[in-house]
Amino acid sequence: MKRSPCDRWGGPPWRPDAASSPSRDYRYGGGRARARFFRRVGVAAVVLLALAAWGIFAVASTIAGRFGLGAAAPVLILFVAFTAAIGLVKMFGAMRRFASPLGAVMDAADRVAGGDYGVRVDEQGPPPMRALARSFNTMTGRLQNADRLRRDLMADVAHELRTPLSVLQGRLEGLIDGVYPRDDAQLSHLLEETQVLSRLVEDLRTLALSDAGALPLQPESTDLVELVREAVASMDAEAARVPATVSVAGTAAAEGIQLDPVRIREVLTNLLSNALRHSTAGGHVTVTISEMEEAVAVAVADTGEGMPPEAVARIFDRFYKGSSSKGSGLGLTIAKGIVTAHGGDISASSGAGEGTTVTFTLPKMRDE
Repeated sequence: MKRSPCDRWGGPPWRPDAASSPSRDYRYGGGRARARFFRRVGVAAVVLLALAAWGIFAVASTIAGRFGLGAAAPVLILFVAFTAAIGLVKMFGAMRRFASPLGAVMDAADRVAGGDYGVRVDEQGPPPMRALARSFNTMTGRLQNADRLRRDLMADVAHELRTPLSVLQGRLEGLIDGVYPRDDAQLSHLLEETQVLSRLVEDLRTLALSDAGALPLQPESTDLVELVREAVASMDAEAARVPATVSVAGTAAAEGIQLDPVRIREVLTNLLSNALRHSTAGGHVTVTISEMEEAVAVAVADTGEGMPPEAVARIFDRFYKGSSSKGSGLGLTIAKGIVTAHGGDISASSGAGEGTTVTFTLPKMRDE
């Protein structure tokens, strides 16, 4: 039985065993078809060279006959034959320089079609072939990274959904078996778990829209300073539980900026909630609004324990959570997507024992 490329190189695990894989013998793929292709190209090149040599000989013979140079015919024939031989050698050399790297790219393309995204080709041959190999390697690198992200996303989603579902299942079984009393307190716990699931599903939907560049925005003229103050006021109860204080600093002229107030408030709430969660008793969170030439910057800084450099580098990765985090790990990823959709940027800085500062910028798109 003939083995498919997936059997030979190990296809992706999501493909069913019974699914058909691209065959190496399809029309322009596979070793035999490729060899036939190069042979035909070689034969065609030889025929063209022979026709060119015959044309040169015919033209030279016509010129010699018109000017009475019949005695020079043998020399002319030798000249044409010598020229044709040199042309043939050069042509086969050029074909070899092109055919070898092109064949390597075609072989690698077969392996990519079979699900092997780790394949790379050597950048060799003439400049056009090196550019082709470089582009191919870039493409396969991106495919490999996308495949890795897809696998990680599926694993992370399954992990995040498993916890609330397990809690729901355990409590429902306990209620049925009589382990837990059937009262309002138990129903309240079940409702909380369904809310966790609902929030996670909504976060995944928002993240999917953001990744697809289709996050819906409803921009309107907004006073950013007032929006920040409202978001800070809504965190009073959470700040009192720490306890910590939250204040607004900066006097940027941020009235009339075009933004989606609901989405930007979601970003502010997420940043403030994270800052309070990592603050210690007596800590302080400061929201600073500053104006730049073409943008307005909002920085949320806390006086918490801070983060190491490796955590700062991954803070906006989906499902990334610190050791003390209890969230889903999607909040900052969604915040980045919302800010990016507004045409802004977001970044973080931190140090162990120095607190963390997350800053996002929004372009000044004002009403005229």
